[in-house]
Amino acid sequence: MANSSPSSGGNRSGNYYRRNTNPFANIRRNHRIRSTEVRVISPEGKQLGILATATAIGLALEVGLELVEVAPNAKPPVCRIMDFGKYVYEESKKTSNSKATASKIKEIEFTPRIEEHDFMTKLRRAEEFLSHGSKVKMRLKFRGREMARTELGFDVMKRAVAELEGMGHADSEPKLNGRNINVMLTALPANKRKPKFHTEEDRHGDESEAGETADATASDSKAKDS
Repeated sequence: MANSSPSSGGNRSGNYYRRNTNPFANIRRNHRIRSTEVRVISPEGKQLGILATATAIGLALEVGLELVEVAPNAKPPVCRIMDFGKYVYEESKKTSNSKATASKIKEIEFTPRIEEHDFMTKLRRAEEFLSHGSKVKMRLKFRGREMARTELGFDVMKRAVAELEGMGHADSEPKLNGRNINVMLTALPANKRKPKFHTEEDRHGDESEAGETADATASDSKAKDS
């Protein structure tokens, strides 16, 4: 009777093997290094010259570390004596931090001829983002013939940066990139932020208005019931 179970060759072509997503899995170290000689860097970053791979591995093991290939395409490959576990931990931490930072970037878009009301609304939104510690990317987009008057766009962006200086500072001057002017704002430390558009007075005013609305609604309800 023919065997209906999949062969080992079939397993390889099917979905029986998980794809290795570890970005550090392909980094060769110690006896996995293929080259017979390597250029070696010490744990302190000093050049130790070109050594036989076996000799370099011995040096690493003597101090309780590993020989790690950091530039495999160089001739000869460049290897560093290091604590590989610590290296993986620090690189993973950098990646997670950069992802967290990216998720905290908020974007506000302007136009060169933006109306005053819209401009103030966008500033309020930007100030709210900065109050939560987020970075704010302000972008002004030119359309059609607006590119002939780029100075109008720069005036808008410089004014926006100035209006928000109590909450954040510009990482650099506004820059023209293609048809856009971009500038990134970083929030000031919490104890140095001075809101301009969301003051305590505004908040109390909103609360009072909400209370008055609730009282008016309650009075209307009583009048209807009576």
